[in-house]
Amino acid sequence: MKLIIERAALLKSLGHVQNVVERRNTIPILSNVKMSAGDGKLRLNATDMDLDIVDATAAEVSEPGETTAPAHTLYEIVRKLPDGADIELDATSGDGQMVLRSGRSRFSLSCLPAGEFPVMSGGELPVSFDLAAVELKALIDKTRFAISTEETRYYLNGIYLHAAEQDGEDGAPVLRAVATDGHRLASAETGLPEGAESMPGVIVPRKTVQELHKLIEETEAEIRVTMSDAKIQFSFDGVVLTSKLIDGTFPDYERVIPQGNDKEMKVTRKTFGDAVDRVSAISTEKSRAVKLTLDKGSLVLSASSPESGSATDELETDYAGERLEIGFNSAYLLEIMRQVEGDTITMSLSDAASPTIIREEGDDSALYVLMPMRV
Repeated sequence: MKLIIERAALLKSLGHVQNVVERRNTIPILSNVKMSAGDGKLRLNATDMDLDIVDATAAEVSEPGETTAPAHTLYEIVRKLPDGADIELDATSGDGQMVLRSGRSRFSLSCLPAGEFPVMSGGELPVSFDLAAVELKALIDKTRFAISTEETRYYLNGIYLHAAEQDGEDGAPVLRAVATDGHRLASAETGLPEGAESMPGVIVPRKTVQELHKLIEETEAEIRVTMSDAKIQFSFDGVVLTSKLIDGTFPDYERVIPQGNDKEMKVTRKTFGDAVDRVSAISTEKSRAVKLTLDKGSLVLSASSPESGSATDELETDYAGERLEIGFNSAYLLEIMRQVEGDTITMSLSDAASPTIIREEGDDSALYVLMPMRV
């Protein structure tokens, strides 16, 4: 394999794939990126055996071929080369080395045979549909913060993606994403794309969600989504991201969403978020508890800790129900506020011990359920 490639193109491509490579590996080949050159392109492939990414970029290929090189080392070298540089990659010597030349810089990297690199992207993926990048990004943005990090409940370590029916009389079909860690639940939906009607309900792992989010930040292209019961693949802009799915049953989340919350409060999102942020400065690091006291037309937020003292903040609000005191984890409240884009939020409450529903006023495409805390 021998080729010349622009530094910026190689750096961008390596940046996409090297995040998948684990820093510590018991299998040496998994520390490497597979490099395949031909047809005027360099294809980079990295995997951790659960997640696999292929990224293709233009290159001047003089000798087609393939090899593997240490992913993080190669990325650091390319990152530290000057802007605008051309890079020559030469793995034609047959001595298990790849030489990288750029200007007066020369590096020799130890390679492993490309034939040893595991193949993960094969297999039948019967379900296929296209989704706009902006829609997929919204589904991820509005739910990923609620993914559980508790490894024992592995079936909560991802986003549950499935076809569903919109709430209400119309019941229009939607593609819905749901995540929960047992303390909070986030649900977001968009219109069901053509071809997704037969999709299985799948749990996309947290690491896959994180990498996909980084990749689609840069694109406005349509995302081709293909899947089976065990695997999901996202293809766009020369990138193919393939992931195993979490083999488990996501809980019946609709049972967690309360139906009888009869008290409703409307408040300006930014004003409320700023007030939560202020009073939480005094709450203890462990609980981060903030108490909300609702009365007709007003909301008082308060926090206290034996070490720091106490704080209160009062806001005007649209609330006509009976007096109610309820406590929440302030960090969870602030995370939800960051997902809401509109000016006003609606909180539907029942009592101090029951879960609360938070929505953006005028937007039914997302909802958040938050369990209260004792304060």
